[in-house]
Amino acid sequence: MASDANSRVSFETSDTRKDEMHSTIEQWAEELVENVEAAKASDQFQQWLDVQSRFHDYSHRNTLLIARQCPDATKVAGYRTWQEEFDRQVNEGEQAIWIWAPIIAKQCPDCGNSPNYHENTDCEYDETPPEEWSKGAVSFRPVPVFDISQTEGEPLPELETAARGDAADLLPRAAAAADRLGVRVTIVDSEDWEHGNAKGVCQSTNDPEEYDAAVAIKARESPAAMAAVLIHEYAHALLHTDVTDTPEREKREVEAESVAYVVGRHFGLDMSGSALYLAAWQSEEPETILERLGRISRTATEVIDAIEECEAE
Repeated sequence: MASDANSRVSFETSDTRKDEMHSTIEQWAEELVENVEAAKASDQFQQWLDVQSRFHDYSHRNTLLIARQCPDATKVAGYRTWQEEFDRQVNEGEQAIWIWAPIIAKQCPDCGNSPNYHENTDCEYDETPPEEWSKGAVSFRPVPVFDISQTEGEPLPELETAARGDAADLLPRAAAAADRLGVRVTIVDSEDWEHGNAKGVCQSTNDPEEYDAAVAIKARESPAAMAAVLIHEYAHALLHTDVTDTPEREKREVEAESVAYVVGRHFGLDMSGSALYLAAWQSEEPETILERLGRISRTATEVIDAIEECEAE
C-alpha cells in the first residue's frame, strides 16, 4: 500500500484489501478529528467566528421575508452596520430588503404594553412602578437591510475549505461513476446556478427506478474543488435520501464531508480544508466522526470502488 498525505493511495487486489482500506480509513478519520480540534483553535477560525457573531439570527418570519425579496441572500445587515462594523458601503441604487425589527421598551409584566400604552388599557397591574419594569419587545417596525452582494468594501474573512490538487482526471471519472451509484449528476454553469451560496445540492428523485437521487454541482475553476463537492453530494445521496426522521443537518454534514475527506485523500487531493468545514458546525463534537465511522467507511469504499471501476474501462 502506498501512503502519502497528498498522493494517490493504492491497495493491492488481494484478500487483505478490505482490511487495509478499513485500517487506512480509520487512521484518516482519527487524523481528521485531530485537525478539526486544531482548526477550532486557529486564528483563522476565531476571526471567522467573530465576524459571524455580528450577524443577527433572524426569526422564521424574517427569514421568509428575506427569501422572498432576495432569494440568493447569504448575509444581511443594516446600512450603518455595513459601514461601521464591516467597513463596507451599500452600492448606490440598491433596493433594500425589508424585515421586522422589535421596538424595545419597558413593558408591563401583566399586559406587556409600554408605560404609555399601559395607561390607556384596562390593566390594573400596580405591584411595581413603570420605572422598575424590565425591557422587552412591545411591538415591531419595518426596517431596511442589505445583503453582502449589494455592498462593496473590505472583504469578510472566509474559511478556505475547498479541496486542492490535480483532479483533471478524477472529476470526469467521478462524474462517470454516477450511474453505478444510482445518481443523476448535472454540472451547472455559475450564471445559471439557482442555489445561492451552496456549491452542490442533492435531492431525492420521483423515479427511483431510474435514479435514487439527483445531484447538481456548480461549475468552478478548480476541478479538485468540484470533485470534492461531487463526492460530498454522493455521500448525501447514498446516506440520507431515505431518512424519514430528518436528522439534524450537522450530523448529515459530518458524515458527507468525512466521506469526501476520505475519498479525496485516497485519490491524492489535499483535503485539509475539511477540518475547517467541519469546525464550522459548532453543535457537533469531532468525536462524532469516529462514532459514525462505520457508515463513513462503507460509503467511502463504495464511492472509491465506483470511481475506480470507471478508471479501469
